Amino acid sequence: MKRKLMCLTLAAIGLASCNGGYKKGDNGLLYNIHTDKSGARIKEGDFVLANLVIKNDKDSVLLSTYEQGRPSPMVLPKPQFKGDIFDGIKLLTEGDSASIKLSADTIFKRQPKPPGFKGKFIIYDVKIIKVIPKGTMTDVVFQSTITKFMTDLTAAEKTSEPVKIKRYIAEKKLNVTKTDSGLYYVINKAGVGSLVQKGDTVVANYTGSLLNGKVFDTSVKEEAVKAKLPGLNQRPYSPMRVVVGAQKVIPGMDQSFLLVNKGTKYTIIVPSSLAYGATGGGPIPGYTGTRFDLEIVDIIHPKAGAVAPATAAKK
Repeated sequence: MKRKLMCLTLAAIGLASCNGGYKKGDNGLLYNIHTDKSGARIKEGDFVLANLVIKNDKDSVLLSTYEQGRPSPMVLPKPQFKGDIFDGIKLLTEGDSASIKLSADTIFKRQPKPPGFKGKFIIYDVKIIKVIPKGTMTDVVFQSTITKFMTDLTAAEKTSEPVKIKRYIAEKKLNVTKTDSGLYYVINKAGVGSLVQKGDTVVANYTGSLLNGKVFDTSVKEEAVKAKLPGLNQRPYSPMRVVVGAQKVIPGMDQSFLLVNKGTKYTIIVPSSLAYGATGGGPIPGYTGTRFDLEIVDIIHPKAGAVAPATAAKK
């Protein structure tokens, strides 16, 4: 009997070694639970807040909520097929972290393969932050509970934003100046000539990033390549042209133009109140400070008699 048990144990160890430490689930799903907390497993219909990194087996990252700066919320849906990522998440509970590996061929039978994708597997690195079980709650009560949780989470993000900005400035040792509106700026290279005026057209290169260093937009192709931004060959890379005061860019950037002259290279740290606000935009979460590195390439003054752009009333 002991010999049989030993053989079974050795066989199990051998199987785990072949799979790189992963255990095998339904339909070829492989999973490796790194942190295993006690508690009820997640069920279909439960609310889940999780951090997620999706990559191929070549370690090329396809998506990361860490880079986006906010975990992803969802109500766990019905699996699309047996052994998919949602089946994998149902192996976990609140506080767990795990890697879940799926065959790329299985996934891409049901959805288009991303351009240039290489590898045999898609790997999901998952960290479960919060679970709200649906249980016996009515739909109304369940949605109300989720809404309250997300509202409290947003309030916490709003409160923590100024702290994160100040910590970032300190860590980067930026010798910033703060304007009355709350914009932080530092001149890295002084320009020449008169300062930009309202109504001037500024020609400027820029690179925008989150405070975690993730670049989300740039006018400089070299920076876009370095940041591996999508659609590299689908847009021209050249300095932007902006009429100052016409509200064509975020308020923090528009305000910053009035502080500089031609040739200035400078950095601005922009609170969400002068940028993307409570709701954010694209890859930028709400209540998130951003950084822009800018260079004023040229300043074009309006023709004589031109009317300066009107300033909208503050809301």
